[in-house]
Amino acid sequence: MELTKGQIFIFSAPSGAGKTTIVRHVLAHYPNFEFSVSATTRPSRGEEQDGLHYYFLSESEFIRRKNAGEFLEWEEVYAGRYYGSLKSDVNRIRDKGHHVVFDVDVKGGLNIKRQYGSEAVSIFIQPPSLHALQERLINRGTDSKAEIKRRCLKAEEELRYATQFDYVVINDKLEVALRRVVEIIEENLTITPYSGKK
Repeated sequence: MELTKGQIFIFSAPSGAGKTTIVRHVLAHYPNFEFSVSATTRPSRGEEQDGLHYYFLSESEFIRRKNAGEFLEWEEVYAGRYYGSLKSDVNRIRDKGHHVVFDVDVKGGLNIKRQYGSEAVSIFIQPPSLHALQERLINRGTDSKAEIKRRCLKAEEELRYATQFDYVVINDKLEVALRRVVEIIEENLTITPYSGKK
């Protein structure tokens, strides 16, 4: 059977809305889905590993690759804080016939959707409220008070972009949000889900 080029599923959300938890669930349940590892200039957190969670680059290296046209999309999310998706990583996954999963910031997600159109499904994970988001960021314990304040201000802006995504999933109760995400994936798959093990 002829191999079909994989589809793209984009997950975006304000920081702390739970998209990374949802993405991990998707990757664990679909063996033919692969995570597109983003590049960033931010420092690693906790046990994050280079090449697994992110490609951690210096600002000068990121800019060099950007100028060389190696990124599918990139954003300067905060001053000097860059994020981007490498074209080579996306092509590697799609050429195998596997589906690409993006866990990217809101503007990055919209940029990818614009480039791929109907080949991509964009999903916005929305917190139940800004207050709930702030509580999650505090409980996560990885950011300073100043960073949490900055993330909350950023989230307020990002929530305005929700309607530009194909789907909006409110992550109030995680199990409900996960069920909805699986429904969306099943509705949009162009390749029959593979039930084998990794």
